[in-house]
Amino acid sequence: MNYNTAINYGSKVLKKNLVKTANIDSEIILSKTVNLSREKILLNLDNILSSKQLKYFKKLINRRKKKEPIAYILKKKEFWKKSFTINSHVLIPRPDTEIIVEQVFKYLPPNSSKSILEIGTGSGCIILSVLAERKNCYAKALDISKKALKVAEYNAKIQHLENRIEFIYSGIDKFYTGKYDIVISNPPYIKSASIKNLDEDVRLYEPRIALDGGYDGYSQFREIIKKSSSLLKNGGKLFLEIGHKQIYEVEKLLKENHFYINKIVKDLNKINRCIVSTKI
Repeated sequence: MNYNTAINYGSKVLKKNLVKTANIDSEIILSKTVNLSREKILLNLDNILSSKQLKYFKKLINRRKKKEPIAYILKKKEFWKKSFTINSHVLIPRPDTEIIVEQVFKYLPPNSSKSILEIGTGSGCIILSVLAERKNCYAKALDISKKALKVAEYNAKIQHLENRIEFIYSGIDKFYTGKYDIVISNPPYIKSASIKNLDEDVRLYEPRIALDGGYDGYSQFREIIKKSSSLLKNGGKLFLEIGHKQIYEVEKLLKENHFYINKIVKDLNKINRCIVSTKI
């Protein structure tokens, strides 16, 4: 089977199983199979797959047809300016989350030396993206998943940032150490009862603890905001990602815990996605 036939085969299988991005996913999976860029594949469509490659290609197509996210199949995901190793123990980094990184940089000059705490680090994509461009900053990153922390530690090592970050196995409710200039968090914020309505790619494969925000979607916000009030220095900044239509309740929680709202930032779909506040 040549590359062109393989792409068409994979696309047909995926379309039959209602995968929305069938064509591009088939090309991406073939790219991983033969270890060539998609551009090179499209320039060499007559090249023949070996029997071993064909077997591997069909195996990956079979995984994707069951709605396993392409990022988990590739074991990597681009975020900000780098590629991060991921697996099913961490949430797949989303482009919308890059808004947090953008906002942190607006409040953190290039040569500044600040202490940063991230709550719920997952793959480490947010905090490592910040540290990579703010060379004088140091961070601690918490997670309640030991398996997620292993992924984050690996990414830190690959990016040579392990000496400027400490990963800690802890929930925010049990963390009392230090005072920080900045706290960052992209917490679980989906209502428990709404998990069943998510796309299969998300519902079946991404870690529930990274999605489930409790009965009303605000359980983690309550803990994080309350604790950040004591962990932040006076004038320290809190950067939060929020879900659709959560802005008013999160604003209320922030004000109740003595935070001043600096900015609310919308994503590319014009949905409120990030809220920046200051401890007062």
